[in-house]
Amino acid sequence: MITNACRECEDWDVKDIIYAVGVVNGRKLSSLCFVYGIDYAASAEVYDIIKSTISKGVNSIPSVEFAETKELGRVNRVDPLGLTYLRIRGMWHITNPMKAFKDIYSKPDNKELTFMALINNEKYLSFDGRQREKFEYAINQNNSLKMKEVLIQGPDNPARFKTAKLITFYV
Repeated sequence: MITNACRECEDWDVKDIIYAVGVVNGRKLSSLCFVYGIDYAASAEVYDIIKSTISKGVNSIPSVEFAETKELGRVNRVDPLGLTYLRIRGMWHITNPMKAFKDIYSKPDNKELTFMALINNEKYLSFDGRQREKFEYAINQNNSLKMKEVLIQGPDNPARFKTAKLITFYV
C-alpha cells in the first residue's frame, strides 16, 4: 500500500510502481532486475479478497473480540484474563522476477553483471518517440544491450497474454 506521504509528495493521479530486485554476491552486485508492478503483481482487489475472507473467518469465531486494524486483523482478549491479543499480519512475499519470468529470461552464469527489465508494449509506447528512438539506437550500437518482444501472462488472469519488451544487458 502507498502511504499518504508518498501519495502527496508531488502532484499526480497515477504513478507507476517498478519492482527493483538485485542480487549481491559478497559485496558485489551480480544482477539487477526492473519489472513494472502492473505486469508482476495482481490488482489490489485480489489481495483485498484474502484480507476480507480472513477477517470474516476470525470474526465468526464465537466469543472472540475482533478489533478494527490496518493489518489483516486483531483479536483482543485471547486468554481467560483478557491480557493478550493476537495480531494477524499480512506478510506478503513475491517470487523473485528472475524466477517468475524464467520462461522468457534466463540469467547467464558466465557474466559478471546482468541486467533485465520488462516493460509492457503499451507503457513502452507511451514514452516520448524521440526518447524511444535514442534508446533503440543505443541498443543497435551495443552488442551487450538487447531488446526483444515477448509475451507475458497477465497477473490477474494468466490465460490472458500481452506483449512486452524484454531488455537485457550483460557485462
